[in-house]
Formats: sequence, structure tokens, C-alpha cells
Amino acid sequence: MRVLGLDYGSRTVGVAISDPLLVTAQGVEIIRRESENKLRRTYARIEEIIAEYGDVDRIVLGYPKNMNNTIGERAEKTEQFKAALERRCDLPVILWDERLTTVAADRAMIESGIRREDRGKYVDEIAAMLILQGYLDSCRN
Repeated sequence: MRVLGLDYGSRTVGVAISDPLLVTAQGVEIIRRESENKLRRTYARIEEIIAEYGDVDRIVLGYPKNMNNTIGERAEKTEQFKAALERRCDLPVILWDERLTTVAADRAMIESGIRREDRGKYVDEIAAMLILQGYLDSCRN
């Protein structure tokens, strides 16, 4: 059994996958699209990734709440993405608070010595890993 982790953004979706023992999250890729509303290929690629791993039984989706715990426009779009994913993939989708994951991802890249120009290439995938790892850690506690 594995869990798929997603960091949904306006033009990208960072993707991570758990190991079979549900201990660690590994980055898979960043799905990019030209426009925010063009999601058909994004859904298709997520379905392909699920099929590649074969034993995914749920999806954890980063939920971008505001710092004061309110729901904004980005969170509403994430809820719509969640509903569509559940219909298309026939898997439960768990919303996971992602506040500050992008900041943490950026900090991790700085500490790893990744140049500023290159950080944008990885931030969404690392954020997906942090979202998924947070979920996995909470399941063990």
C-alpha cells in the first residue's frame, strides 16, 4: 500500500509517493500546465502515476489555508480539484494543511546548496514530499 502526495498550484502539481511501508515520502515529478484551468492532462498524468505504482490506496492533497485558518480562493480551487480527483481516480483524497511547506521547501534547498535560479525547478516536488511526510508522520503517532 502506498499514498500519493500532491501539492496543487495554479500552474503546477508537485507529486510525491510513499514507500510501501508508509514511512518515507519520495519526490516523483512536477506536472506543469500552460494555464490554470487546463487540467485534463494533469488528471491523466496523475492517473498514470497511480497505475505505475499500482498499490496507491489514497491521495493526500495539500490544503492551502490562510495563516489565520480561514479558507481563501486557492483553498476553494483545491477543494474543486479534490472533488474531481475523487471522481476520476476512485480513491479517497485527504486534505492536509500545507501552510508554510513552500517556505520549508525553500529553506531545505538553501541548506542543500541549491542555487536560487534552480530552486523553482524543485520547490513544488519538495513541497509535495513535505505534505506527504507530515501526513505519514501523523499516521504513526
